[in-house]
Amino acid sequence: MTTCNCVSCVVFPRTLIMSSTMMLQRALLILTSLLTLWSVVNLSISLHRWNISKESCPEISTSLVKSPTETELKIKEILQKIHQLIPPRPYTHVNNTTSAKHSTVTILNPRDTYCRGDQLDILLEARDHLGRRKEYGGDFLRARMSSPALKAGASGKVTDFNNGTYLVSFTLFWEGQVSLSLLLIHPSEGVSALWRARNQGYDKIIFKGKFVNGTSQVFTECGLTLNSSSELCTYLYGRDQEAFYCMKPQNIPCEALTHVTTMNREISYLSVKEKSLFHKSKVGVEIMKDLEQIDVFQCKKREKSTEKCQIGKMTPAPGGYTLQGRWITTFCDQIQLDANKINGCLKGKLIYLMGDSTLRQWIHYLPRVAKTLKFFDLHGTGPFKKHLLLDAERHTQIQWKKHSYPFITSHLYSVTEEGYIPQEIDQISGDKNTAIVITFGQHFRPFPIDIFISRAISVRKAIERLFLRSPDTKVIIKTENIREMHIETERFGDFHGYIQYLTLNDIFKDLNVGVIDAWDMTIAYGTNNVHPPNNVIEKQINMFLNYIC
Repeated sequence: MTTCNCVSCVVFPRTLIMSSTMMLQRALLILTSLLTLWSVVNLSISLHRWNISKESCPEISTSLVKSPTETELKIKEILQKIHQLIPPRPYTHVNNTTSAKHSTVTILNPRDTYCRGDQLDILLEARDHLGRRKEYGGDFLRARMSSPALKAGASGKVTDFNNGTYLVSFTLFWEGQVSLSLLLIHPSEGVSALWRARNQGYDKIIFKGKFVNGTSQVFTECGLTLNSSSELCTYLYGRDQEAFYCMKPQNIPCEALTHVTTMNREISYLSVKEKSLFHKSKVGVEIMKDLEQIDVFQCKKREKSTEKCQIGKMTPAPGGYTLQGRWITTFCDQIQLDANKINGCLKGKLIYLMGDSTLRQWIHYLPRVAKTLKFFDLHGTGPFKKHLLLDAERHTQIQWKKHSYPFITSHLYSVTEEGYIPQEIDQISGDKNTAIVITFGQHFRPFPIDIFISRAISVRKAIERLFLRSPDTKVIIKTENIREMHIETERFGDFHGYIQYLTLNDIFKDLNVGVIDAWDMTIAYGTNNVHPPNNVIEKQINMFLNYIC
C-alpha cells in the first residue's frame, strides 16, 4: 500500500497490509501517533530504523531540521568573532562620543635619543567631548609615521584594551625627522552604527539585468536577494551554488541575460543623528597634532633579513615601509629585479589575475615592466572585459578577469565573462609555471558581511583543491587598498574594508599562499585612493615577482 502527497512519499511494509477494517484503523492510528511524536521531538528518523521503503517514490529528506553545513558553521564562527570585536554602542548624544581634541596621548618610556629599529610606544586615553574618560574601546583609528622629505612612510600598530585606552606602536624604520599621526576615523558609536547598518539589508545597490531576445531588449531588476512574488531567474555559481537573481521578463527566457549594470539606491539604515557622525569634518581627525617630531639616528648597524621572500611565509604588521619611494619589506629580502631578470622569470609563465579594478591596474602596468608583453584583442567591450597579455616568443600569458557578483559599476558588463573565482580556480590545471593572484572586497562593502565571508571560504576551498592536484602552483592573495577618506561611508567606507581585511587574514592564515598586504602598503604610502598611483602599483607587482621568480 503506497501513500504519496506533495509533502512526503511513504511506502508501508507488507506486514501492515490487513484486510479487516479494524486492523486498518489500528494501522492508521499507529501512523498518526508516530507522526505526532515526530513533530514533537523534532528528530531525524531513519528510514532503515523504521523499516520504511523508498521504492517507486521520489527521494525525500529524512530530517525536518536541516543540519548546518561546514561553511555555515564557519561563517557563524567568524561572525561571532566580529560581533565580539564590535559590541553595540548606541549613539545618544555627540557629547558622549570620542573626541580627537579632548583625547590625550603620552609617549611611554621617552628617550633622549631614538635609534633606527627602536619601537616607540604611545598610550592613548580616549575622552568624550566633555573631557570624560571613555570606559570602552572600539574606535576606528589609523596610525602612520612619515618623513615627506625622504618619501618615507609606514603604518603603526594599534592595540585596543577595550577600556578606553589604546597602545599605539611605531617601529622607527629609518633615520631622520619622523612625524607621527593617529587619526580618529570613526568613534566607537559610529563604528557600531555602521556595523548594524551594513548587516541590515542587501538593497543599498540596485542591479539591472539586460535581456536580449532577437531585436528586443528588456531591463529588469536583479540582485543577490530579491523580495518579489514575481517569477525569478536564478543563476547558480560553483560548487557552493552561490545565487544571483533577476526578475524574469515576459516571454523572454532566463538564458537571454547578457549584461548587468548597477546604481546606488537612495536608502540608509542610519538615523539622522548617526549620519552626523560621518560629516566630512568628523572623519579622519588628527589626535596627535600637538606631538613634536621625533629625531631618529642610525646608532647601530642595521640587521637585514637574508631570507628570500617566498610563498607561505607569515607577513607581520607592518610588513614593510617606503623609503625614497621604494617599498622595503621587513620580513624577507626583497630583490629589485631588472628587465632581463623579469623577462627571464616570466618565460613560460601562465598568470591569472582574478578580481576587481585594483588588479586590472596591474595588467595595464605590466607592459611597462616587461616591454615584450602585448595586449591581445579578445573583441570584448567596456572597461571590464577580459584582458589578455601575450609574449608568444617567451610563451608568457597573463590574463585579468573581473570577479563575479557583487560587482558595482555604472558601466554595462557582460555576464558571459563572469569570473566566479572558485569556479575559475577549479578550471586551472596548475603547475610550477602557473601563478594566480586574487583580490576581492571593495565591491562587497555595501552588503552584509556574510556574503564576503562565504566567498572567501569558497575561494579557500578551491585553492585547497588546486593544491591537491598541483601543489607547485603559486597563489598570491592581494588584500584591499585603503580608499578615499570621505567616500560615502555607509556603503564604501574603509571601516567595512578593515573588517574584511581582518576576516580575510583569518581565513587564509594557515594556507600556503603569498600575501601582498596592499592595506598596509597603501597606508604607508598615504594614498587614500581606491586606485593608487602607478608608483604603488609598481611596488605591488615587484612584490608579486619576488614571490614567483
